[in-house]
Amino acid sequence: MPKQVLPVLALLIAPLVAGLAQAQSRIDVRPVPAQPRASTLPPDWQHGVFMEIFVRGYQDSDGDGIGDLRGLTRRLDYLHKLGISGLWLMPITASSDHDHGYATTDFRAIEPQYGTLADFDELIREAHKRGIGVVMDYVINHASWQFPPFQQAVADAASPWRSWFVWNPEPGPGWDIWGKYPWYDAAQKPWTWAGEWKDLPPVKPGSPDIFFGTFGPNMPDFNLRNPEVVRYHEDSLRFWLNRGLDGYRLDAVPHLIENSAKDWNDQPESRVLTKRFRDLIKSYPGRYVVCEATAEPIAYGDPELCGGAFAFNQNYELMKAAKGEPQAVQRVADYYRGMSPTMATFLHNHDIFTGRRVWDQLQDDKDREARYRLAAASYLLLPGTPFVYYGEEIGQAGTDGKDDAPLRSPMSWTPGTPAPDAFTTSARPFRPLSPNRSSHNAASQQRDPDSLFSFYRELIALRRASPALTLGRYEADSVDGRLWRFERVHGDERVLVAINYGETPAAIELPAGARALHPMHTAAAPGRTTLPPLSLRIYRLAAQ
Repeated sequence: MPKQVLPVLALLIAPLVAGLAQAQSRIDVRPVPAQPRASTLPPDWQHGVFMEIFVRGYQDSDGDGIGDLRGLTRRLDYLHKLGISGLWLMPITASSDHDHGYATTDFRAIEPQYGTLADFDELIREAHKRGIGVVMDYVINHASWQFPPFQQAVADAASPWRSWFVWNPEPGPGWDIWGKYPWYDAAQKPWTWAGEWKDLPPVKPGSPDIFFGTFGPNMPDFNLRNPEVVRYHEDSLRFWLNRGLDGYRLDAVPHLIENSAKDWNDQPESRVLTKRFRDLIKSYPGRYVVCEATAEPIAYGDPELCGGAFAFNQNYELMKAAKGEPQAVQRVADYYRGMSPTMATFLHNHDIFTGRRVWDQLQDDKDREARYRLAAASYLLLPGTPFVYYGEEIGQAGTDGKDDAPLRSPMSWTPGTPAPDAFTTSARPFRPLSPNRSSHNAASQQRDPDSLFSFYRELIALRRASPALTLGRYEADSVDGRLWRFERVHGDERVLVAINYGETPAAIELPAGARALHPMHTAAAPGRTTLPPLSLRIYRLAAQ
């Protein structure tokens, strides 16, 4: 056969092979060419304030008691009013858990309970009209046990999908990931186990069907040493970017590669892959990437690795500072002194290990609302990209329940439900409503100029209007007991922020030319000025 014919045959055969693979796997595994287009969002949109949204818990549009994409689109005006620049959506792809969404069954399909691809496209269009970017969770490390390629790999050891996952008939002793042995025998159908994963019967060495699952047998790890798997994820990332998505929160990236029972977390190979995925996403103009990397978040925040990472552990210190612990105030100040501006700051998120809802963390404090406001100021006015958790801006309380469920209840739009303006018109929402919804709900708080919502809105508006608060350096910081003073500087603009976490007054020195930004009626005469207990002051300083 002439050599020049071979490339032509390869081009003809490739789509047939991909089509056969897709038919066998029942998922779309076709290559997705890059279609980068310029972003229509403001240039610095990713430096604004984000909101993390659990779509299931945000707004139901069809009365089934489950939040969905159309419901979220309906609430974009509220988010715009609050001043939100970006949304992080917890997984919205098809999943087997039908709850948190991290057990993915199809990386290129919308969870049916959330709607359709057309609903997704409409959400992107409407968000962009309001200057709001949308990023979504992408789960690289693992899939659901119901992911069709894994099902076929279990059914047939000779299946080409077998190499997409991690198998080892002799994994050996010494493995311990968060108190559990991470190897499971597919022949025992461990995903049907009703108890705790750590209590599963041990696997028997020698079984040919022992597979690896960092997060449990219901979510088998991908074999990311396999170039086909990496290409599949790259194509899937492009699938959503081509539809107008503005970026990703990359889930659990330090767990992409494990080398041994000792060397399983944050391996060099995982960092190489993270950078590769990050570069693909950033090849689309104006896109944003933030990584979940709990062990070494600062390293992943480096622009040469992920370029953005959540500031895990700082969230604990922020809450301790808000409660008035002097050592925590100092640690918070020190952290910002050395923090990369690419870090993503937050008070807690959807995982209970990051803490309960802010309202619940402050439940024993007689000055709960005052300290709540100080916690908000401690990250909304600082460097990095702040992420507000849905309901945080109204002081929503968590519900009763196990594990992460208390954090993932329906948004408190009104004092009760069912109602047309409430979370759902159904009498049976997917999860119990917040116990403090009668006093802390979006409808009543938007009408109250002194509410938590109004406070969040004011601080976010100050941040949006001030290049110093959005992009500026962190300078001239000092801590005196429970008093924290710092400046944000960008170009000729200099903003002074002072937070008194103490229960007694505290004093700062104001230079000449200072002008009060918050509260607006505050005097700004040069010289010594007093901050009341549990208070915040913001001043614009004269250019130097």
